[in-house]
Amino acid sequence: MAKPPQPPSFFPTTALDHAAAGIGAGVVTTLCMNPLDLLKVKLQTTTTNPTSGVGKHIWSTLKGIQQSQGWKGLYRGLSPNITGNASSWGLYFLFYNMLKKHASDGDITKPLSAPQYLLCSAEASAVTAVMTNPLWLIRVRMFASTADTPKAYRGLWDGISTIVRNEGPAGLFRGTSLALVGVSTGALQFVAYEKMKTWGFERKRRQYEQAGKTYDAHTDKLSNLSYSLMSISSKYVALAATYPYQVVRARIQNNAQVHLFPTIPATIKRTWADEGARGFFRGLGANCLRVLPGTMVTFVVYENLAWLLRTTAAQNATRNDDA
Repeated sequence: MAKPPQPPSFFPTTALDHAAAGIGAGVVTTLCMNPLDLLKVKLQTTTTNPTSGVGKHIWSTLKGIQQSQGWKGLYRGLSPNITGNASSWGLYFLFYNMLKKHASDGDITKPLSAPQYLLCSAEASAVTAVMTNPLWLIRVRMFASTADTPKAYRGLWDGISTIVRNEGPAGLFRGTSLALVGVSTGALQFVAYEKMKTWGFERKRRQYEQAGKTYDAHTDKLSNLSYSLMSISSKYVALAATYPYQVVRARIQNNAQVHLFPTIPATIKRTWADEGARGFFRGLGANCLRVLPGTMVTFVVYENLAWLLRTTAAQNATRNDDA
């Protein structure tokens, strides 16, 4: 049986289109959310209990950083954060769409089953996690320090060179095993997100058919509100199940706490002994505060850029056919 016509791509392959959209989404999201990323890591690596409620503590901590370090302090670690987010989303969507195309026997219009989405997402997340771990390691260490902290990294390259010099190349991959545990977060999120999108597109097609309207590349898009609600819902499902590993990973990667948290088992044991179950959810308030706008920005920007590349490619193909 012949495959249905495949949508044209702006770049040589549709996977590259999605990679470009992912890079754009990562850059925009990081520029908007860096202060909350900074705060989340600071809360994850601290072992003292806040004296105020979550919302008040978040506000007072951000205000304290701004007053002591200026607005620049809220954007400490921006270079590894923006590089990490842009490369992570770009690589993830590249590998994810390549794997989905392989799973669908080359038919990228074919919906997959939940286990297939889960496998494609897990494989793409694992490869991306290993490749980008050095960027996240430097981000954590810069976020957990200030510019005047002794031996603080001055930027991305300084962090890489310092780690290689003091810890060897293997030091760049500290916490990688926990990053691979985090694969489950992305996998669960994308299974839920893809299923919601499939339902949304099928519903829109039926509405167009019933109304006698033409459904084409230009209308093959959901509303920004739909993308926002789907991305938030799927993210919370995944986050609720996997958040504790993020706390353990942040503590493992923070070189200022290596004497307290030298290994994964020691980190889990000490966190439980000193803080109980609550310790594994440190920074969850800041993370949830970031998740809502951050997830919306990421997926709305990504979906719109992917749609723009797709429709531009369709217009170019039409012009070439006419010529």
